[in-house]
Formats: sequence, C-alpha cells, structure tokens
Amino acid sequence: PPEHGKLRRMFTKEFMVKRIDAMRPRIQALIESLYDAMETKGSPVEMVNDFALPLTSTVISEFLGVPAEDREFFQEQSRLKVLMDVDPEIPRVASAKLIGYFDGLLKAKERDPHANDDLLSRLVLDQVEPGHLSHDDAVRHADLLVMAGHETTANQIALGTLNFLQNPDQKALLLGNPDLLRGAVDEMLRYNSIVQFNGARIALEDVEVNGHLVRKGEGVFALINAANRDPAAFARPDVFDIERAPDNHLAFSYGVHQCLGQPLARAELQSVFGSLFQRFPTLRLAVPLEALEFKGGHFVYGVETLPLAW
Repeated sequence: PPEHGKLRRMFTKEFMVKRIDAMRPRIQALIESLYDAMETKGSPVEMVNDFALPLTSTVISEFLGVPAEDREFFQEQSRLKVLMDVDPEIPRVASAKLIGYFDGLLKAKERDPHANDDLLSRLVLDQVEPGHLSHDDAVRHADLLVMAGHETTANQIALGTLNFLQNPDQKALLLGNPDLLRGAVDEMLRYNSIVQFNGARIALEDVEVNGHLVRKGEGVFALINAANRDPAAFARPDVFDIERAPDNHLAFSYGVHQCLGQPLARAELQSVFGSLFQRFPTLRLAVPLEALEFKGGHFVYGVETLPLAW
C-alpha cells in the first residue's frame, strides 16, 4: 500500500464476475471446437498440448487482445519462463522476449486504442493515456496477466482430468449430479495447488514456527500446497472428494493479494468439467500412470503430457 491497491483497482473491473460470465458462451464454443478436433484426430490424444494449452491461450489472448497469429509464440515463451530446473538463462531470455513482444503490442494499441474492444486497449484508454499508468508498467502487467491466466489453468485442466480418471467414483458422482460441479472445481484446486511456490519471504529476526527455528536472514516459502493438505483444516486431506466443496482452500492465495483472475479460471474449469465426461464418457489414460512425468521442478505444478484414449 498504497501502490498495490491503486494498481489492483485498475484491473478489478476487468475480472468482475458479470464480465467473465458474459465470456462463458465463447469459452464453451472454444471447448466444443477442441472436442471436435480431438474426435477428428482420433484416439489417443494428448490433453495438455491438444486441448488445455490451446484453450487457455486462446481465451486469455482474446481477452487481452493478442493477435491469433502470435499465440503459438507466447505459449512457448510462457512455458519456458516458468521452468525452474534448467539453466537460468532460458527463463531469462523467454521473459525478455515476452516483454519485448508486449512492448510492441502496447505501442500498436496506443496508436489506435479505439480499434479493438479488449483489455489492453481499454487499459490504454483508461490508464495509459490519462497518465495513471506508464507504458512500461502496462507492458509488465500485460506479461503478468498472460502468465497468470494461461499456464496455471492449463495445468489444472490436465490434473483435474487425471483426478477424475484416478477416482472413477468421483467421476460417476459428478455425471450423476451436475450440481456438484462448482464444488468439484474447488476440490481439484485444493487437491492440486497448481502454484507451488508463493510468497517468498526473508525472516527479519529469529522466529519459531511450529517448533522449527527460522533464523534472521533465512528465506522461507509459505507453501499453498501444504496449507491445502492441512489435516487441521480438511478431513482426509489426501483424498479427492468432490462432495467436500472446500470454501476455505488457498489455491488462489488469500487477502489483498489473492488471485485477481480467479473468476476467469473458475469459468474455464467449470465449462471444461461440465462437459468433458459427457462428451467422452469412456475417457481413460492411454499410458500407465507411472509413465506420466510430473512438473515437480516447475513454478507451476502439472504434467508434461497426458495421453488419453476413449
């Protein structure tokens, strides 16, 4: 404060539930077109690259105003930017490429901000032109919005699919009772905790936390995935249970810094899991579970690929 509150208010209206709900028909249309492509391609398909990433990258691109021909570029650079188990030069270069891209895109929108009705054009009109936000800050916010609204939801779609395939009783429960959908989405958010590393902090003095001494100057992470598996907060925390409907999970963090884009993420996840198993009722893993490679060393948790058959 006060900078954070001022900046957050610039974007809050863009993610209001009413605005996001107006996007649901378009989101569902994109989902159905990807289902059609899956059927045309035939079994097996790869869920991450054939469905989840194309869906989320298209949704956030249309929302922000990124041209369709540029989506493959930023999808790849976004993937590289969040890698934590590679030479640090790789994410650094990817980050620089994305900043350069959004610098050019914002300059184009500044030349003709009335040409399109999208978030970045409205940002130029409402914030950059009146001098409330600098061009450079707008570029960095555009980069952040793409990262937050793309890689995270794509990985949650893949892991959510895997959750149901590993728990066929829960899949049957959802198919038999669609009213469980909203709670089911919250349960997969809790169960998977896509953002693994949140809120890096440095101890300003020695402090004891639950019997463990953190010394002054040491770095700590408050891990969301640990909170979301806390047995003091959730009964049988390691069980995937869509009837739980957890309204106290921390997948979107908490308080003034909680995820601004959570209405969009929920809309995408509800649209996918409200239709996926109706369209593909016999969906199954096309490889043994042991063959899946999980993203344990990434900033965003997920699976590298998810081969599926039906």
